[in-house]
Amino acid sequence: MKAFSVNPQTKEVKEIDIEMKANTVYSFFNSILVDELPSIREHLIYADANALSQNKPAYFIGEQLVLGEALIVGVDGMAERDATIPKEALESIINYEVPTFYQEVLEMLSTTDMSLYRSFEVKKGEEKITLNAEWVLYTFEIADTRTREFFKGELQKVLDKNASVDDFMQNMAQLAMNVAG
Repeated sequence: MKAFSVNPQTKEVKEIDIEMKANTVYSFFNSILVDELPSIREHLIYADANALSQNKPAYFIGEQLVLGEALIVGVDGMAERDATIPKEALESIINYEVPTFYQEVLEMLSTTDMSLYRSFEVKKGEEKITLNAEWVLYTFEIADTRTREFFKGELQKVLDKNASVDDFMQNMAQLAMNVAG
């Protein structure tokens, strides 16, 4: 099966041929913890769920924050298939320039066991909305400098107390929702 691997350290995208078996993705990352990110239409991005705690490089594939190496395969419904995105098109949507806010927060979070992609719910009026920590980072990154500093300061307090970072992210998401109205 045609797939792509992305190495953020070498900034290289390689077309690879893999045989998809039950353990192929886990073998690729040498880990049983893998995140699945459906960010490219008709494709699935696999990333190592341990990449945050291992402080692996961050980058963006489109708008999707990815940490460490990525494996990209095509999908048709639930079935995996050859990747169909042209290599040049994939390379054009990869951005290795990560804003300082992301870098600083990811460094802080690297001491935790949280997942950027684990979902939680917040309320917007009567509606429940499913979000994740990656959305929280994006939301606070686009905020003003004072708000970003507030976020980092509050995160440091949570880390100093060994409190739940997952709860902190959910609270920050709720705060952002409340401000958005």
